[in-house]
Order: sequence, then C-alpha cells, then structure tokens
Amino acid sequence: MRGVDWLQYRLRRPYPHRDGTMALRHFIRIDGHPMRMTWLMACLIAVCAAAPARADLRITRDHGGYVTEYKAKYERIRARHERVIIDGICNSACTMVFGIVPMNKICVTPRASLGFHQAYYDKSFTFGIKVISSEGTSDLMAYYPSSVKDWIRRNGGLTPQMKKIKNGPELWKIVDPCPEDF
Repeated sequence: MRGVDWLQYRLRRPYPHRDGTMALRHFIRIDGHPMRMTWLMACLIAVCAAAPARADLRITRDHGGYVTEYKAKYERIRARHERVIIDGICNSACTMVFGIVPMNKICVTPRASLGFHQAYYDKSFTFGIKVISSEGTSDLMAYYPSSVKDWIRRNGGLTPQMKKIKNGPELWKIVDPCPEDF
C-alpha cells in the first residue's frame, strides 16, 4: 500500500479467537503504517459520522410564555449557531427570537404569522386579571431590532391586544422568507 498519505480503513482476513470463533482484524493506515483499531475507536468513528452537525428550530405553534425562558432558549440557539424557521404562529415572547438570534439565521415560510402585545404579569399572581407590566414591555422592546420596532410603531405601538402580521411583503421587511427547500 504505497502512497497512502491519509487515513485509510482496511479489513484483514478473519483470524481465530482463543474460543474458536472467527473475527476480523481492523487496521487503520496512517502514512503507510498500520495501526490496530480498537472497537472503541471504531464506535467513535461511527458515532461521529452518524451525528447531525446541527439542528434547526422550527416554530409552528408558539403562543409565548415567560420572557426569561425564551431568553435562555434563544441564547442557546444563538450559541449553537442554529437556524430558526418560523413555519406557523409565533406570538408574544416567541417573537423575542428577532432580538436574540441573528437575523441571517431566521426565516419565515408562507404559513408564518407573528403576534405582538404588551407584556403583562402572570395571571396566577394577579387573581386572573391581565395587569400590564410597563417594565416588561420596555424590556421586550429593547430586544427587538429596528425593523420590528418600526412595524410596531407604524401599527400604533404595543397594546394589550395582539397585533398580528402574516406572511407577505410587510413581514418580509422584517425577516427574509425561507428558501423553497424548507
């Protein structure tokens, strides 16, 4: 095997074990020198080859929730350099994705819709009454990029009622449509 300058995997002839069964010898050739490959090495190579490089987050029906949970979730996605595909409803705290994940990692499909409203306290702490949090609303607005803030301003600002934007030219001013293969 002359001229082998890179990793080459080779199987050798079967050889007998002490217990009488037959096994194959596994070798790796590096720069023409054979090295015995252990089963651990073989498993590591197989796992690395089979593991996906990265995953995409596909948002299909997200009505929002706690701002702190969404901050943590989107910061993990940003750290892993994953893409976000909005393929349905993304309301309330879900829209924080635009302020945390880079815009070039986010796209929308024809089914996408966004919903924005003022932040409010958890109803379980306010006896079921929706109490607006001005601090939470200003915190939420601080995360949004200027394209989102401009749309909110053009549509009367954040209010207690949900303001929705569906797929189309208005949404594409905020975020790019996904390539067709999504």
